[in-house]
Amino acid sequence: MDIKLSTRVQRIKPSPTLAVTALAAQLKAQGRDIIGLGAGEPDFDTPEHIKEAAITALHAGKTKYTAVDGIPSLKLAIIDKFSRDNGLTYEADQILVSCGGKHSIFNLFEALLDEGDEVIIPAPYWVSYPDMTLLADGKPVIVTTDQAQGFKMSPEQLDAAITDRTRLLMLNSPSNPTGVAYSRDELRALGEVLLRHPHVLVATDDMYEHILFGDRSFSNILMACPELYDRTIVLNGVSKAYSMTGWRIGYAGGPKKLIGAMKKIQSQSTSNPTSIAQAAAEAALMGDQSCVATMCSAFQQRHDYLVEALNAIPGVDCLPGDGTFYSLPSVKGAMESLGLETDTAFSERLLEHGVALVPGSAFGADGHVRISFATSMDNLKQAVARIRQAVES
Repeated sequence: MDIKLSTRVQRIKPSPTLAVTALAAQLKAQGRDIIGLGAGEPDFDTPEHIKEAAITALHAGKTKYTAVDGIPSLKLAIIDKFSRDNGLTYEADQILVSCGGKHSIFNLFEALLDEGDEVIIPAPYWVSYPDMTLLADGKPVIVTTDQAQGFKMSPEQLDAAITDRTRLLMLNSPSNPTGVAYSRDELRALGEVLLRHPHVLVATDDMYEHILFGDRSFSNILMACPELYDRTIVLNGVSKAYSMTGWRIGYAGGPKKLIGAMKKIQSQSTSNPTSIAQAAAEAALMGDQSCVATMCSAFQQRHDYLVEALNAIPGVDCLPGDGTFYSLPSVKGAMESLGLETDTAFSERLLEHGVALVPGSAFGADGHVRISFATSMDNLKQAVARIRQAVES
């Protein structure tokens, strides 16, 4: 029987990052020696005090439904986190806990967008932003940036992209896939543009907030431009900073009316996030934060090695990042020397040499590849050697 699928699902494609990770695992299972640099998750275990909080909740019988928008104590922990780390003030009815950061964004788009509403997405972008916009009947408006401008959208580019149909600006800093973070002054300049267009809301995806290198301090657009409070949605979660990707807890803070609409969407889809994971997330936000600094230090060491090593390979040009555990080197020179027309073909060549990573075109960055350095230094050194071999052979 030929089952007719919805037009909605035919607009989108499977997540390329998950596909690469699955392919690497499949090849390894077949006995291939593959170094996977595609996964977007820390290679550290979840800290012990967080796991213990989940075990305690399990033994205490915290295994039932909770409120759709999260247990009160976790919402209070999120309110405290916003105040402590970001200087932002929210009430409980302005907070929604969801099943991961992706779920928070999905809820937002479903609650906000009507058919044809435009979402401005600077490229390179996280792979799911455009597809989730399409699922919500919206129209992704891609603003292309390049390595020469540090992969950052200028105020002039933002202003030129805004139309009467613009509903939302989607920002992600520090960025997946580039590792680049906007400065507070750069965010203020973007905020000044939005102040001239009061019909546009802004969502800031702060998932990599705590993975910043050196003495860099974090800022999002609301911290830089408090006048946008009534039309800003702040999105975050525990997946990256606390190595809790599988626990699936994300959260959002924003205008009461919009958060309420997102809660309504969630009540008719997943209902509450997992009760035990909520207890663990509360421990993550309220407990000892030294585990975050330990992981961040390791990521910076790997970043520094990787950028220098990649830039020593002919035809590869890697911009240093400000945080996260990703780099997005240009491989245009290497592609040209090998006679390859697409970054997908280049990635396939690397796979033949035992390295799995994601083509930059998946992120709106043709001629690049995304490398996750959430792996051991030994793996990185082997991977760089294989990339060099693939380029020079």
